[in-house]
Amino acid sequence: MSMDNAKAQMRKGVLEYCTLSILARGDAYAPDIINRLKEARMIVVEGTLYPLLTRQKDAGWLAYRWEESQQGPPRKYYSITGEGRQFLADLDASWQELVETVNKLRHQNTPNTETL
Repeated sequence: MSMDNAKAQMRKGVLEYCTLSILARGDAYAPDIINRLKEARMIVVEGTLYPLLTRQKDAGWLAYRWEESQQGPPRKYYSITGEGRQFLADLDASWQELVETVNKLRHQNTPNTETL
């Protein structure tokens, strides 16, 4: 596996968490979500984001509303639901546990295999 592929897989694994985190700060239009992810160096394309938003909506974590736009057709704005906020809180706890576990594994002393 190449380094680029490994990084892409790690990003993909946390994309749901990142998307909910963005929406927890306020409602957003999908291109705005993409821009925020890109600014944070979480490279994502529309073809990845839209199915994710649909899955999150179907799970009850997101809702959406249509707003008229001065620059074209109406825009769909996503917002996090109460259930989505609870799920995000659970993800926050899982994330902290994962970070602690990875840090422990990365920095623990390893036995010298030559002396075993």
